[in-house]
Amino acid sequence: MFFREKISGGNRYLQLVENTRMDGKPRQRVLASLGRIDHLEESGQLEAIIRSAARFSKKMIVLTAHDQGETTTASTRCIGPSLIFERLWKETGCQDQIEALLDGRKFGFNVERAVFMTVLHRLTRPGSDRQCDRWQKELGIQGSEDIRLHHLYRAMAWLGEALSENEQDGATLFSPRCTKDRIEEGLFARRRDLFTSLELVFFDTTSIYIEGEGGETMGERGFNKDHRPDLKQMVVGAVLDNEGRPVCCELWPGSTADVKSLVPVVDRLQKRFAISRVCIVADRGMISQETILQLESDERQCEYILGARLRLVKEIKQDVLSRAGRYQVVNPPRTNKKDPSPLKVKEVMIEDRRYIVCHNEEQARKDRADREAIVAGLEEKLKRGEKSLVGNKGYRKYLKSRGKQGFEIDREKVEQEARFDGKWVLRTSLGDLPAEQVALKYKQLLTVESLFRSTKSLLETRPIYHKCDETIRGHVFCSFLALTLMKELEDRLATKGHRLEWKDVIRDLSRLEEVEIEQDKKRFVLRTQCIGVCGKVFQAVGVALPPTLRQIETEGTSE
Repeated sequence: MFFREKISGGNRYLQLVENTRMDGKPRQRVLASLGRIDHLEESGQLEAIIRSAARFSKKMIVLTAHDQGETTTASTRCIGPSLIFERLWKETGCQDQIEALLDGRKFGFNVERAVFMTVLHRLTRPGSDRQCDRWQKELGIQGSEDIRLHHLYRAMAWLGEALSENEQDGATLFSPRCTKDRIEEGLFARRRDLFTSLELVFFDTTSIYIEGEGGETMGERGFNKDHRPDLKQMVVGAVLDNEGRPVCCELWPGSTADVKSLVPVVDRLQKRFAISRVCIVADRGMISQETILQLESDERQCEYILGARLRLVKEIKQDVLSRAGRYQVVNPPRTNKKDPSPLKVKEVMIEDRRYIVCHNEEQARKDRADREAIVAGLEEKLKRGEKSLVGNKGYRKYLKSRGKQGFEIDREKVEQEARFDGKWVLRTSLGDLPAEQVALKYKQLLTVESLFRSTKSLLETRPIYHKCDETIRGHVFCSFLALTLMKELEDRLATKGHRLEWKDVIRDLSRLEEVEIEQDKKRFVLRTQCIGVCGKVFQAVGVALPPTLRQIETEGTSE
């Protein structure tokens, strides 16, 4: 039964209609015609009719009272993020893996809930564990009501706790095997039916500085990518499969150089995940002759696609880039912004070493324009005798000294730099894979770099105040688990055809709230409106929205 508007003779009439079935077909039967809508509105009868009907609906009574400010608000809590990520937490296996490892352990509090609370904090409002402790009061995370700050610290220490001596097979010189390793291995085994091997993995590293003293070994000085050499740091490496799913993370002291980290990662992958063959894709900071020899050794037989340093490797600068040959077009010039960036490749063999030279015409034009702008600026500034230009790295490489006469532009250097415009070079052991496929697989490394940017911004791990290696490892590992849930949600949204900004997803989920109100000595929970992209996220994950209004149990009442 419902109200219906009917237009007749240019007037709008309000009718009360009932749905019925006649001869198996739906029919609508008019029960009453209540008059012209404009007359009902002018006389106030329309509002009186609606109010009169609302008296027989408990839901409408409460909603009307709340809109008119006649209810008392007891509490408000955000429910969107916890509903979505709680489902993903279970369906990815994170909850099962943690609970299985906790079996038989007695902590006196729910460790799994403490870990989930920390992971959810990384996803929605990144910050320290102290901030997480204050923040959790705003959310309705089932089972976390009694979690306190010291419980979070103990949960982080458990995640980073070293395993027993007989479980250290596969540990590196940089870090022991920890509880987090067993969680990673369990998650991989759970989805192993989807891909039986890690034939292609992506590896990249970043540094995260630590506030305060740092751990016993984790907090050390090293090359700081955040430009904070004044602070101690740790190195975080992440391994992703060819679908962009996080496989594992490696946590090392801050003094660990990138070039020393690749081989231990390969060894760990083969032992931990029972991988017989692996091809690793890594950035140019990982490459050295010693590293390549170790990867090609008989005991590893690891395939690789490694970025090469154009300006620093003599063989590449003198032989590879100067070798004649026709480029093969992989992606033609773009006709619109959504097209892939243009790409041409050619193969160069130096003895038994295979190189792939890649060229992007768009990037070449940009490099050329940037250089010309720098040179033009230099010429103008040199006329005024500004010797301070020598201290600018961007300018200095195009200058040469004329002794007492000052400086001038090094035209030969400018011409040499033009050889590198829009180019990047790969070295690979894959002899059978076509050059264009090698280049495209390396470009997938951008997925890893993008996820690292997410780790350090959306999933910001800092600030880290912990003073023990165990708690530092556990703190950072929660960001890895957050990445796992983030990737799962993005995949499900993509399956539904949605490409949403992560900030929009978190913002709109956080706007979904439940408000506990009291009216006539009864308590109700009122859900706020689902706005923005929130509905698409709930649909993609398969979570039903809670009812708009429900009564909660109080003494002497029931729902």
